[in-house]
Amino acid sequence: MKIIFVFLMTVIVVIGSYTANKVNAEANMSSQPGDVLELLCVKYGFNQFEENIKNACFEDEPNLFMTLKENRDDALTISDKEKDLLAQLVHAEAKGEPYVGKVAVAEVVLNRVEHEEFPDTIEEVVYETNAFEPVLNNSIYEPADQDAYDAVEEALAYQGIEDDIVFFYNPETATSDWIFTREVVKVIGNHAFAN
Repeated sequence: MKIIFVFLMTVIVVIGSYTANKVNAEANMSSQPGDVLELLCVKYGFNQFEENIKNACFEDEPNLFMTLKENRDDALTISDKEKDLLAQLVHAEAKGEPYVGKVAVAEVVLNRVEHEEFPDTIEEVVYETNAFEPVLNNSIYEPADQDAYDAVEEALAYQGIEDDIVFFYNPETATSDWIFTREVVKVIGNHAFAN
């Protein structure tokens, strides 16, 4: 939900900024609501700006990410079994973390599936040797909560749009010096997310 809020706030700021700049640059041209949103959708991989995307942004905010996902040509599709496994990993890795951190953990796994240096399936990425602590300590087998499932769905909707983060770690508990050489892109809760 926080990602939706951040996305919408970004859209509002961009619309305001774009409109002000456009008015200053071309006094005779007017901007229609949705013009900037259409540009953003095109920029981030939504090939067609359809009326239902526009409606989701302006009238049906809670379902925005699902609407965006349904209208993407390049959205990654995974099976229910893979969603279950990914949700279990998110639950085990990000228990107690903010919701946006849970989404980011799911995004890391999805980004790895798409990345040439990692395996090509959710299962192979999750069970890659020494990749995730919950696999090593068997907490991966705990049932996932609804937040974890929601985070997986949201990560699928935004997959590949924001950034290509493929690592995350807790700086307080990490024991590998190698992970500290990675460029940290953002910090959410107790996790640092890096390339």
